[in-house]
Amino acid sequence: MTKLGLSIGPDLPPSRIGEVAAWIEESGVDELWLAEDCFFAGGIAAAATALAATERITVGLGILPAVARNAAFTAMEIAALASIYPGRVIVGLGHGMAGWMRQIGAAPKSPLTALGEHLQVVRDLLAGHTVTLDGDYVRLDRVRLDHPPVVVPPVLAGVRGPKSLGMAGKRADGVILAWPAAPAYVAHARALVEEAGPSGRPLVVACSPVSVDADPARARARLRPQVAAELSMPSSHAHLEPLGLVDDVTRLLAKCGSPDEFAARLPEEWIDELAIVGDPARCAAKISQLRQAGADSVVLALPPQEQRPGLRELISLIRDGAPARAASISPRR
Repeated sequence: MTKLGLSIGPDLPPSRIGEVAAWIEESGVDELWLAEDCFFAGGIAAAATALAATERITVGLGILPAVARNAAFTAMEIAALASIYPGRVIVGLGHGMAGWMRQIGAAPKSPLTALGEHLQVVRDLLAGHTVTLDGDYVRLDRVRLDHPPVVVPPVLAGVRGPKSLGMAGKRADGVILAWPAAPAYVAHARALVEEAGPSGRPLVVACSPVSVDADPARARARLRPQVAAELSMPSSHAHLEPLGLVDDVTRLLAKCGSPDEFAARLPEEWIDELAIVGDPARCAAKISQLRQAGADSVVLALPPQEQRPGLRELISLIRDGAPARAASISPRR
């Protein structure tokens, strides 16, 4: 069965990570995901806090910018988490936002090569191997972890485009697909990863915002600005090509004189296709479509406080159809 997760945005103050992590575990989902964005809380420290505040839930790091750390020290930090909390850690490494990587003096000339070297080395070190590599970006001389984890965590690649997905098939245990992760894109990405990689099933994690509301128009309205902002980014083209929407989005952007106009003119069907919106049954059906397309985990962005009753109903509907239990903690966000 596809696992269900919730992600905590990096804007949450670090002092509240434990509280919100406990609430997410109590809500009944399988996974909690954290991102490491500049310049919020460090991903390793945030993950350690979430793990310490919970008992069963898997904590995913999605993603750590690979080039921001030495690969050996990345492996050391992950090994410590995985040894203290065996079987409860998933790690994602990615390119990082190009602007942020330039800002910290870590932007590589070849992001694809840099990420590939980091992924391979981190996986090998976590598996207990002695690693020597004189690469373009990773240089290690007979490095071996003294405390490799007994339960080796999956190391996924947080990537988007065809070349990066192909590299992930060779160098990672799977992929974390950023939003918009429509079913057609999930199926396309899984096919590229499987084609490039060895036999076996890679893990595919699909991320999405969610708006649960009995009124579909109101549900769409909440996400309309977010969908518009994402579609305005060139990086969204990799997600839109499998849906045949690149030209349509480009034409609409050219016709609009402002971001607000673009958001206002977005067709409803685009929002329905690219996000998880509507009443709990409709949202559950969309999550089922993502599962059928090849997602092993569907990770929903934790919505604002006023939408959480609907979220709890959605979680219960997906799990067993039982009424949602009342949360013991109501995080303030």
